[in-house]
This record gives sequence, structure tokens and C-alpha cells, in this order.
Amino acid sequence: MTGHEEMLDAARHAVACASTVTRTVQHRLDDFKSLLKPDDSPVSVADFAAQAIVAHKLGERLGPIAMVGEESATELQAMLSRGESTIPAQVLDVVRLEWPGATMDQVLEAIDVGKDEPPHNEAPYWTLDPIDGTKGFLRGQQYAISLAWLDAGRVELGALGCPNLAPGATGALQTVDAGGSLYTATRTGPMLESACVANARAQVLERPPHDPVQGITTTASVEKAHSHQGATAELLSWVREHVPADHGGVAAPARIDSQAKYAVVARGQADAYIRFPVRRDYVEKIWDHAAGAIVAEQAGVRVTDIEGKPLDFAHGSTLKQNRGIVCAAPDVHELLMEAIAARRAAHAETKLT
Repeated sequence: MTGHEEMLDAARHAVACASTVTRTVQHRLDDFKSLLKPDDSPVSVADFAAQAIVAHKLGERLGPIAMVGEESATELQAMLSRGESTIPAQVLDVVRLEWPGATMDQVLEAIDVGKDEPPHNEAPYWTLDPIDGTKGFLRGQQYAISLAWLDAGRVELGALGCPNLAPGATGALQTVDAGGSLYTATRTGPMLESACVANARAQVLERPPHDPVQGITTTASVEKAHSHQGATAELLSWVREHVPADHGGVAAPARIDSQAKYAVVARGQADAYIRFPVRRDYVEKIWDHAAGAIVAEQAGVRVTDIEGKPLDFAHGSTLKQNRGIVCAAPDVHELLMEAIAARRAAHAETKLT
């Protein structure tokens, strides 16, 4: 097994194990606590547990790793120091589903493997969002576990677990599937699909070519805080007006949470995922896009920002050189870029008159 194959196998196993834990928590949400981080975004027992599981499973197979994750153990440690043990104890209990015998100190240490910033010397590292789409998770809907490995600022492999998303390209996107799906890809290999269970066999999943006669289907975020829905609607309105008469039209976005949207485009269930920034100063985090982007790209999808620039992962923990996301089949991506340029020109002309 080559180096990349070994890492991809380790990543698939780690994400599958974390998926088992998060599914258990989601099925028993009333039994578990959640809390708000300083930015008022929610974090659950499952976020902490998934980060601990992924760090531990990667370390078991690959030895010591560098990882940049969304969570840290700081809040859990503060709770323990105040004598508030409920949430830390719940994290430990669910971690033990996939890590029997784990101690509290081991779990806190594993979570904090991912607390640092990316290395400054371009050394390789992993990036993880243990639960991407926490609000979807808490609603009992779609979410993702997103793990990617970067080398010299470039995403080289990714594992995207979608524990509630049915495999294949059929069915309602919000339907909660019993087995879920897991997508993996390396820079030099195809996109693979397997079930969200440990040691499941992966198979190559090829995205069918976009059929203009069938029209354009899109997907976008559920949360208004994550994407400018008005800008997306305006963009799609322009596309509807400019597609050929024999084109099948442009559907309103199907809204689901998390990087599951990348998987939906990668497997051909939608033709585009569009994400306009809600504020001029909004900056995307690397763990929100790394795994999804490489999975989509290796399926033949184009992934850029709204300026048409490739996503640049070489600037720490954020995509500060990019604005927004356009992930689409190549011909649809070209059409969307035309629409964005036209929208920009129209807004500029409005300001001048």
C-alpha cells in the first residue's frame, strides 16, 4: 500500500468510526447537552467526540499527526475545573463506543491534537470539521464529517462522511438514510463512494455528464447566515433568461446543510452548489471546504470562488484569498461565471447612474 493509499484508508476508517458515534448521538439528542461557542454557533457532544475519535484513529494507524480542527478541549477543561462534569462525561461515554477504555485525559488530549493553526513551514497536516452543519445535525437532518490532508498548502486527499445521506444519486436530499454515505478522493485518483460504516468497501462513482435538456439543478445552504440567498436568486434569474429555448430550465436551489452539497454535485444529483458571502469581510474556513472540494474535483466538477479563482488553502486556517464558492459541472460553471460577470456589471452601472 502506497503512502497516499495508506493515509486514505486511515482517513476513511477514522471518518466511518466518527460517523458511528455521531449517529448514536443524533438518534438520542434529547439525552445529550449542547452549548454555544463565543460566536454563538452551536457545538454538541458529538462535535467533541468526533474530533477525538478522528485524531485517535489517525494516530493509531499513522503515528503522531498534525491536525487543524474546528474544536478544542478548552471549554470541556473549563467545565471540569468548575465541577461541571455532565457534558465532559457524555463526550467520554460516546467516544468509548469506538475507543473502549479511553480516559478523560486521553479524550481531551485527542481533541486538542486539532487545536493549532497550520504550520508555517508548509509541512503537511490534516484539517477536520468534526460536524459540518451542526444546526442540521441538531435538527436531525444532513451534516458531514470532513477530513482532508494538505501538503504545501494543497489538498491532496479527502474523506467526506455524510452519515444521513443516501448513497447514489436518487431520493430526496433531506431523507435520513440508515447507512449514510462516505466519499473519498486523492489528487491522483477517482472519487470513491462507500457506506458510512467502518471497513466498508469503496467503489468508484462516476458523475454523469450534465444534460442541458434536463435543465440545471442547484443546491445551497439552509442557513441564511451561511450564504447570501438573495444574490443566488438573482444569479439564477439571469441564467433562466439566457439559457437556450430548448434548455430544461433552472430549478430553485435544494437546500441542505454542510459539505454534503459537494457530494451531491460530485455524484450528479445537482449540477451546482453556489455560496455567496453574506458580508464583504466574511472569510471561509479551510475545514469547511477542503474535503468537499477535492471529492468534487476528482469527480470532474469545477470548484472555484465567485471570481473564478481556485480555492487557495495556503494561507493558514482561512481561505482569505477567496470569496464565495461556485462548485459546478464544467459547462454549468462557465454559464454561472458569465452570470456573475453580468450581475457585477449591472450593479456597477446602477451605481454610476
